[in-house]
Amino acid sequence: MQTIDRESAGSARVAIVGGIHGDEPAGVRIVERLAAELPPLDPSDGGGIDGGTGSEGLVRLILANEPAIEAETRYTDADLNRSFPGDADSEEYERALAPRLAAALEGFDAVLALHTSHSAPPPFAIFSDLTASVRRTVTGLPVDHVVDASGLRSTTLDSTIPHTVSIEVGRQGSEEAVEFGYEACLAFLRVHGALADEPPTFSETTVVKGSEEVPKGGGEPHVHFANFEAIPAGAVFAEDDVYTHRVEESGVVPILASENGYDDIFGMYGRVTGVLKPPGEGDLRVYSRDERRGADESGETGENSADRSERAE
Repeated sequence: MQTIDRESAGSARVAIVGGIHGDEPAGVRIVERLAAELPPLDPSDGGGIDGGTGSEGLVRLILANEPAIEAETRYTDADLNRSFPGDADSEEYERALAPRLAAALEGFDAVLALHTSHSAPPPFAIFSDLTASVRRTVTGLPVDHVVDASGLRSTTLDSTIPHTVSIEVGRQGSEEAVEFGYEACLAFLRVHGALADEPPTFSETTVVKGSEEVPKGGGEPHVHFANFEAIPAGAVFAEDDVYTHRVEESGVVPILASENGYDDIFGMYGRVTGVLKPPGEGDLRVYSRDERRGADESGETGENSADRSERAE
């Protein structure tokens, strides 16, 4: 694991993690670019190098799984993003790495974990625990959707490290993912005050609650709907020689939908639950679509709210 500390324009301690999966080069390239561009940390300012607890701000950049990055493989022994909280005494590299990574992120005010996938665009964010910091991150990122993964796995970085948001920045191996992810990181740094080159921008973000994984069997896989596209009741979402996944209820949307991205699943099912409002524009909770629609009909939120309401449908 490589840790690179850089100066922050503000007092928050924030971190960006790339290379959790070694076959996702976008995160590695983004972290390396930020390391080259952000000013070095001045040891005299109390910023807390090497895990210190100084009161000044800090931007910590991490390349997590260096052996997997070097081998250009997802992991060496175990999927790091399925290994938290880990075991320092484990003989599996990633399970022993997990607590080291967690220690490097202890006490941080906001963490952004970079990922790519074989799934189709658009990019989206993921959280497991909605805190004020997470809301600030999510509504400050240039994404329209965020997945609430609180009911799914409990062994990921965002499910075990406080104030962590994961972001799927695009298709694995694409230049578009690198460029979008870089801009998303700048937005993340701005909303937490670590970068002062321009004011941060916020917007309502549609929340999709993840519900279950969709298993894959064998043979030729076919996926018929893209991420966050509403699947009509009775339609087949995905199929292969073993499974035919027909959706029986309306309101279901795919998450991480892909024919070849995973060996054992086509992706996940989710449901749009509402919107997350930016800081200062509402409570720390998900506002249901009915609440959003009612506010629009009353004229309370003004002309631009109609566009945001459409995003929540």
